[in-house]
Amino acid sequence: MARMFRVLGFWTLVIGLMAFAGDMIEMALLFFLQTAVFVLLGYLKLSERTYILSFWAYMIICFTGFSYWSVFKMGMPF
Repeated sequence: MARMFRVLGFWTLVIGLMAFAGDMIEMALLFFLQTAVFVLLGYLKLSERTYILSFWAYMIICFTGFSYWSVFKMGMPF
């Protein structure tokens, strides 16, 4: 399970680099931060349960933040 967090770190790094190349600096910084967190968690050698709970917490925070941003910050499309 620790290896999967390092894999998540790799893919968030790839997305962050593509965002940086596309001049989306804020998005790139957000993904670089996620990369650092995933790689750090990947090398902590935690238990399987801790990894699963931390991933669920990550998903809940991300989906809540995405929903908040898309509903309240982006405004209505029409």
